[in-house]
Amino acid sequence: MSAAKELEDAAGKYASEAIRFDSQGARGMAVQSYQQAISTLIKLAKIYPDYNLNKLYLDRATTYQERIKALSSIHGDSIIDSQSDEPMQNVQPSNESQSPQVVQSLKASYDELILKEKPNVHWNDVIGLNASKKALRESIIFPVQRPDLFPLGWPRGILMYGPPGCGKTMLAAATATEIDGYFLTVDAATIMSKWLGEAEKNVAKLFNSARDMLNNGAQSVIIFIDELDSLLGSRNQEVGGEIRVRNQFLKEMDGIIDKGKVLHLYIIGATNKPWALDWPFLRRFQRRVYVQLPDKEARIEMFRDYTASIKLDNVSLEDLAALTDGYSGSDIKDVCQSVQISVVSELFAKGEAEDKDSKPREITLDDFKGILNNRRPSVSGEMLRAYVQWSENYKAL
Repeated sequence: MSAAKELEDAAGKYASEAIRFDSQGARGMAVQSYQQAISTLIKLAKIYPDYNLNKLYLDRATTYQERIKALSSIHGDSIIDSQSDEPMQNVQPSNESQSPQVVQSLKASYDELILKEKPNVHWNDVIGLNASKKALRESIIFPVQRPDLFPLGWPRGILMYGPPGCGKTMLAAATATEIDGYFLTVDAATIMSKWLGEAEKNVAKLFNSARDMLNNGAQSVIIFIDELDSLLGSRNQEVGGEIRVRNQFLKEMDGIIDKGKVLHLYIIGATNKPWALDWPFLRRFQRRVYVQLPDKEARIEMFRDYTASIKLDNVSLEDLAALTDGYSGSDIKDVCQSVQISVVSELFAKGEAEDKDSKPREITLDDFKGILNNRRPSVSGEMLRAYVQWSENYKAL
């Protein structure tokens, strides 16, 4: 794997040089470096055809190729396509004043990857999910409120897994609100797609930023990593870039968990594919919480919330909840939205929408049934069985 690491490092070096030359207006040197980065990435993909970062590498190569085309069209030149060794046809001239923005978009900026905020999502905004709420209270909220009651410490790594659209992000944000903490949101897939020598540096900077916030007076910080499996997934067919990112993440997690400090820095990871995570990473998430599909009572509350601003014609929310067994919270919101759109469309079809005082008719149970006949749950029974099986083996509440 040393040859792969050398190729990755070379691609990162060429890309950095290309962006620097591009920013300085050194068009010829920028084109040459972009071409070298492209050639190196393609070579890496050919040597390791089953490597799961190939798509990301080739996407970056395509981005660099488009920049080469833009540089060529600005000056009316013909250049060589590094993938085919054939002259490329000039595209329509671009606006040269856009060059700084284009170059900036090629950089793996830390600020692009990390969203820092104090969320305005409250505990009561999260409907249902009582078991998940309980686990987060015990792991984060109680230790922040009374750290003196936890002589053995508390979990700082919490994994939330389950079907998409069930409230994992809202749970994490609401937890940050409850402890008046900062919320650093990270999309793991974006970190990896912005790679080329920067991913592991951004992981280190993420944790350092969180520590700096605590040292500068923040009461607590939650780092929320979405799509965790993109960052810490299966080790099959990995080459060099992923290894360094994994090792950096493990190092940072160990630094938080093992030092025994009264440190209110928490890592919440979310994934729809927990089975893609390896055990070395799982064990650093001391609590592993299954965020399940909403039960009937939760579905009733969701329908009550989502239909509060629309008129219903004697529709039983219990009937709606019974009809949507197996639907996620996101599915239920989409159903309500689709029903609303359908009655508004009738208003337009009748030509009555031009009258500003016109209103759509009241929505009936049959309207909901019509939408449900054409909108199946986004989570399959097979997927649910996979979650249950994984929970039996690895859950840690």
